[in-house]
Amino acid sequence: MSYLITILRHRLPVWLIPPLWTLALGLWGLSRQHSVWRDEAATWQVARRPVTDIWRMLGEVDAVHGLYYLLMHGLFECFGPSTTTLRLPSVLATAVAAACVTVIGCRLGGGRAGLGGGLMFSLLPAVQFYLQEGRPYALVAAGAAISTLLLVTALQGRDRKAHWAAYGGTVLLCALLNWLSLLILPAHAATLAWARTGRGTWIRWAAAVTAAVAAVLPMILFTSTQSRQVSWIPPLTWHMLIGPAIVLAIGALGALLDRPQTGRLSLAAVALPVLAVPQIGLIGISLVKPLFLDRYILFSMLGLALLIGAALGAVARMIEPRFPRVSSWLVPAVVAVAVIALGPQLLAKRSPASRVDDVLAVAADVRRLKEDGDAVVFVPAARRDTALVSPVAFAGLQDIALAESPAVSGTLKGEEASSERIRAAMLAQRRIVLITDTPEVTRTVSAERDKAKIAVLKKFFTVVADKQVRGRRVTVYERLRPDR
Repeated sequence: MSYLITILRHRLPVWLIPPLWTLALGLWGLSRQHSVWRDEAATWQVARRPVTDIWRMLGEVDAVHGLYYLLMHGLFECFGPSTTTLRLPSVLATAVAAACVTVIGCRLGGGRAGLGGGLMFSLLPAVQFYLQEGRPYALVAAGAAISTLLLVTALQGRDRKAHWAAYGGTVLLCALLNWLSLLILPAHAATLAWARTGRGTWIRWAAAVTAAVAAVLPMILFTSTQSRQVSWIPPLTWHMLIGPAIVLAIGALGALLDRPQTGRLSLAAVALPVLAVPQIGLIGISLVKPLFLDRYILFSMLGLALLIGAALGAVARMIEPRFPRVSSWLVPAVVAVAVIALGPQLLAKRSPASRVDDVLAVAADVRRLKEDGDAVVFVPAARRDTALVSPVAFAGLQDIALAESPAVSGTLKGEEASSERIRAAMLAQRRIVLITDTPEVTRTVSAERDKAKIAVLKKFFTVVADKQVRGRRVTVYERLRPDR
């Protein structure tokens, strides 16, 4: 590992090594054994709809991800639906973020700080998880990295209108992908204050920010009407703060080693706010409205990577006078140790078991177990995503609970009939295929329609086949006795 990095440093620009490293990590095991979990299934099935249907759906649900769905629709149209098309944008976005981390680190902390931060960024556990995820969080991280690099560029004397226009446009695009990315703005404000920026720069920054926030505000207000989508997020508890506390402690250590000074633009002055402010901001928001999920502030890991790079650069400078050869090998050695230490986790993240479930897992079982004339029901209704992502496997099965398809109803899971109609339709069947969760990941059935489905199956049907794999379960029921 160290020999390879040394060779690359002599043949490639330093800023290019981390993105190539990130691409290699991202392409390794990209398909996760051809598995797709429920969050990615939402992207998959929405991206395959016509634009008019996507637009209709955004009026009902998931408007916060509207831009991302439209982007993925275009990619699916151009390259076809596949796990590669689904996840490659996240891989490329993470590589862009790694490049930005490297450039910022090199400018403010030297080559070893930039290289160390850029290489360590893609090894961070949270980044590893979303590196190969068909959701927008890596794209938001890339946008936050670009906006931070543009800010640093402006503060280093290249304070032009074009830079601030690009900064405002990047902030806007990030907010359209996920408006919680706006937490990067108070982090950047903290950097401006730390560096004691002049009034003119503050005015230009404020103008760019105001324009971006004003443009995205209508979307933010509209998505607030769809807040029921995040009602499942649990309230903030003390144990949920352990992870952020550890991350902030590591970042603080890196900042201390960088020895930042007020009034000077330093690596810590940029990185510590990017790490700490989004974390603390989301905790504050979650005290009012539960929203604390690490993926919403994945971009804060940019700050952690920069601070790790700052620490590596500081240590290298301290030992260089006495041990010049050791200092030159410090970054490659630390990266090699990190790869070895995180090896089991790197492998685990590329396994289908790394996610809650696998939407595609039971498709083969459904294809094998179904018979002509069978009906299918889903508990909960959201498990219909299996059929939406694998329609061929469900060909010939009648979805007897469905009243309006997801595309027609403008929803993710479709609109189901009343409990009474579902019960009557089930009692008219000889065989029913049930798609649900395995006991390890299932939640208590709460919807009246789902309770009705389970009650009918238990009372009037008997199990003839049952398969469980990767968090999903397919059970075949046959009629036990005639209608009552």
